[in-house]
Amino acid sequence: MFNTVFPYLLTGISVGGQYALIAIGYTMVYGILRLINFAHGDVFMVAGIVMVYLNASGMPLWLSILLTLLITVVIGFTIERVAYKPLRTAPRMSIMISAIGVSYTLQNLVLYITGGLNQFYPKIPFISDSVTIFGVSTKMVTVVTPILTVILVVALVLLINHTKIGMAMRAVSKDFETSQLMGIKINNVISTTFIIGSFLAAVGSMLYFTNYNTVVQTSGAMPGLKAFVAAVFGGIGSIPGAVVGAFVIGICENIIKGLDIILFKAGITTQNLGLATFSDAFTFALLIIILIVKPTGLFGEKTTDKV
Repeated sequence: MFNTVFPYLLTGISVGGQYALIAIGYTMVYGILRLINFAHGDVFMVAGIVMVYLNASGMPLWLSILLTLLITVVIGFTIERVAYKPLRTAPRMSIMISAIGVSYTLQNLVLYITGGLNQFYPKIPFISDSVTIFGVSTKMVTVVTPILTVILVVALVLLINHTKIGMAMRAVSKDFETSQLMGIKINNVISTTFIIGSFLAAVGSMLYFTNYNTVVQTSGAMPGLKAFVAAVFGGIGSIPGAVVGAFVIGICENIIKGLDIILFKAGITTQNLGLATFSDAFTFALLIIILIVKPTGLFGEKTTDKV
């Protein structure tokens, strides 16, 4: 039984780590701006496209990776300054519509550049290599992803808890207006938040597209949505919550994909029931259940409006 379940568990942990890196961007922006950045999944997709084209230009792979991280960060920073900053005092619905507009703009720009054709992600040495774990053959990225995710999350938590900019982030997330009155440079804090989120999305894209090695203009839609669900599941605004939620969703999703085989080998069923079809639906069903049972998520704090 273990040999049947383990490959799906392994893949789930890997995918969960990739979702976590995207989910952190959602949860950080929401924690400070109370904004769902619907364009974040498309920033993740653009990072994949940028990597494809930089590598195709003939430059060394290490330089392509560094430039991809840098360009993705610049894109995230630019989106915040152009699409969100002018609407800082606007109704929340206006900012949400702007985020959706940015999402479709990025998708259509990539569609124009690529002509809608699949772009094949370059092979990155080491993480693209095969490795055998307990008799299961997989790519090294499956092992690297959870380890790298934990390292980046720990580094981020240390930054937030032990640096000046981190202290400013925590202050702004608690009380936006009071932070302004106390002299905190709100624009710098918000820009830093988008920069960190975009950087993590770029790292996540390198890990994700090493496994799923084709990129199109819609490649960020489903991972982005699942990362958003992970952030809500864990308690949006909570970084540890987003990470835990992402791993839970990644593992459950992949277990469901292999559920027919697991049940068959366990002697419970004798035919394919097509349960893998529901792997995506499970994610959104989970979101509905969480919102009904615990609207603040697993690690979310209940907030009260002062009168």
